[in-house]
Amino acid sequence: MTAPAPRAAVRALAVAFPDEVRTNQWFRDRFGAEVAAVEARRADALPGHRAGAPPAAARYLADPFRGTVQRFALAPGQRVLDVELDAARRALDAAGLAGGDIDLLISTSLPSDQPAVGQAAFLAQALGVAGAAWNLESTCSSSMVALQTACGLIAAGQYRRALIVSSCAYSRIIDGRSPLSWVAGDGAGALVVAASDGRDGLVGMHTVHTGETCGVFANHLVVEDGAAHIRMAADPRATTFLEDTLRYLPACCGAAAARAGVTLADVDGFVFNTPVAWFTDVACDALGVSPGRTVTAYPFCANVGPALMPTNLLLAAATGRIRRGDLVMLYGVGSVSTATATLLRWGDVALGAAPPGLLDVAPPAAPARAAPAGPG
Repeated sequence: MTAPAPRAAVRALAVAFPDEVRTNQWFRDRFGAEVAAVEARRADALPGHRAGAPPAAARYLADPFRGTVQRFALAPGQRVLDVELDAARRALDAAGLAGGDIDLLISTSLPSDQPAVGQAAFLAQALGVAGAAWNLESTCSSSMVALQTACGLIAAGQYRRALIVSSCAYSRIIDGRSPLSWVAGDGAGALVVAASDGRDGLVGMHTVHTGETCGVFANHLVVEDGAAHIRMAADPRATTFLEDTLRYLPACCGAAAARAGVTLADVDGFVFNTPVAWFTDVACDALGVSPGRTVTAYPFCANVGPALMPTNLLLAAATGRIRRGDLVMLYGVGSVSTATATLLRWGDVALGAAPPGLLDVAPPAAPARAAPAGPG
């Protein structure tokens, strides 16, 4: 009998968020005229939908905040690195490891604390990582591309343990007066990945580029109050971005499942990145699966880019939505980057403590299921 191919698996998971909480009232108090103007425009106010948009979005069209409840933001003097280190240390502590036990660190920051330079070396130095450390960027799908990269390198025997640290700091690059900032927040997640004994780990994946979205969202250098700042802006195509990119979802998830020798019906849980309040509903409808097989942290943290997937994954695991032995499909999509599906056999994953309030946004867990048998 042929021995199974080597695998790598998630061994620990944690998230962290900055100190400042911005409610919808926070924006009304500071940018009342801008909010009022958006309310007047109604359905045309924000990127992400259009006439004939998914029915799941309809109930949010009259809301200038599009279903966003709160979002976190870096407090004055707080660095992206501070939040990343918090998440990384939580994940290492959960795994019972120290920085010296990690021989590969992959960092993905959107953006980092310094222009054009990522955080990998800064993180490695602060954590005491003695091995390799590099930066990886694929916008909102960065954490999943980093997971696939780490799993491949560990399965190939190049490294023993990897630490992935993903962060988002939209408050740094989106003007608070812009409706884009009302649906975006800051946060970080961290994953520890190590070799598997063959009973858990990555069993299938499929990734495609989203090159046709180039220019939909772009960063520009602007001068404000006598100082230069990087600002994110959207062009008119942003109004159709989410709907247009949904076409990748069935193909990516179906191909990832096929590589593992299973079908979507065999998948126990789905975890999506959730850049808008209605994404899980639309994604479940596109795949023909029950919304009860997934969760969304959007009401807790809004859109936190590459930190969305670790946050939703922690929420799913901490609330019992996914359990040891489950097949779990992860799907994320980003503009000017990738759409990617990753199928995992979930194992013994140590979880860092959930931030206060995160677990409150999940519905009650489904009844326990028997551990599935068969491929994967």
